[in-house]
Amino acid sequence: MIIKHNKVIIILEYEEDLTMAKEKEHINLVFIGHVDHGKSTTVGRLLFDSGNIGEQAMRKLKEKAEQLGKGGFEFAFVMDNLKEEQERGVTIDLAHKRFDTDKYYFTVIDAPGHRDFIKNMITGASQADCAVLVVAANDGVNAQTIEHLKLSKIFGVGQLIVAVNKMDISGVDWSEARYKEVVEEVKKHAAPAGWKVDDIRFLPLAALPGDNIVKKTEKLSWWDGDTLLQAIDKFDVPQKPTDLPLRLPIQDVYNITGIGVVPVGRIETGVMKIGDKVTVVPGREGKGISGECKTIEMHHEQVQKAEPGDNVGFNVRGIGKKDIARGDVLGPSDNPPTVATEFTAQIVIMSHPSVVTVGYTPVFHIHTAQVACRFAEILKKINPATGEEVTENKDILRNGDAALVRLIPVQPLVIEKNGEIPQMSRFAIRDSGTTVAAGMCMDLVKKEL
Repeated sequence: MIIKHNKVIIILEYEEDLTMAKEKEHINLVFIGHVDHGKSTTVGRLLFDSGNIGEQAMRKLKEKAEQLGKGGFEFAFVMDNLKEEQERGVTIDLAHKRFDTDKYYFTVIDAPGHRDFIKNMITGASQADCAVLVVAANDGVNAQTIEHLKLSKIFGVGQLIVAVNKMDISGVDWSEARYKEVVEEVKKHAAPAGWKVDDIRFLPLAALPGDNIVKKTEKLSWWDGDTLLQAIDKFDVPQKPTDLPLRLPIQDVYNITGIGVVPVGRIETGVMKIGDKVTVVPGREGKGISGECKTIEMHHEQVQKAEPGDNVGFNVRGIGKKDIARGDVLGPSDNPPTVATEFTAQIVIMSHPSVVTVGYTPVFHIHTAQVACRFAEILKKINPATGEEVTENKDILRNGDAALVRLIPVQPLVIEKNGEIPQMSRFAIRDSGTTVAAGMCMDLVKKEL
């Protein structure tokens, strides 16, 4: 299915044997990294060199790139389908593309790297099971790289590959020593972000000429490890929480001619089936809105049901475009998502310029929602190393402090308890373009709809 609306293409058309694909396990894979580190080019190369994009399609993209004075950037254009992105040369919104390997079929998510578009990167990370972090060999690790490491972990990405790109660039010149320097640099920042360094896989590549993407190259004669394609085929299939209630955060809502209103999003938990009675909360009115699921589509194909990890477009009888928006969550009508009037969370302060006190009201990024929440009470300050309560300066939180806090959203917010639906309990706290804290909901006061 192709969903077009204004400046965004959500799901790209593809040619594939759907019968074969159904037999493969599905994994959501997000590509993240700082702007200009070659993330979109890496994705484009991977899709083209593996045969998931045809020669004719690539020729058209090459022509388009040359018309825009961006000759050589056609591989980036595979995912950068927005007109504005092609003109500016940066990825602004999320793009999804189906990609098949011998072992799996992936939904590839290309997430923006520029700090201006970090909220879309957060959405991308929250939708992914696994990630490829692209780091340019000449630039190495920078502030956005570190933030992407943190955010991908916060939002539940379970497996990570770090691709050290631009090994061909002048000054790097395929240097093994420079590759190792970048690897050590990433490791230094990955551990504080919560990653087990030994579980991260590293590899060198040059995306623009296509070295070590799908095929080995003599230019990296010192490298005896995997290509990028081989590495992603070694990801483990994530467990699907099908036994939990259905929870589907809405990413966007479209009005498609001949179909009607089509919300899109990724199923976090539970199973969605045609004919299900579903409720979306909080909705524009804050009271929730219900209807019956009429159709479900994934990657150009109608399906009868969808499971955790599936990125879907769907149509619900009884729900109009003005009724719901990004940040709402869909669930079964007999067990709808929880709207909290307040909640208690365990948080860790990561990077705040001064101190956090009662009254502080930053923006919370929870699944696809961005909602300001006020710190109403610091219930307990915790030593993050020991878990023991700290009694000194307990009303002030600084970098590195952990705490149990009571929070009040300034508008209706869907969140779940970590002990019940952990996939819907995690959040990042951002302020002035920086991720200042992360946490999870431990308890809440439920709003009756």
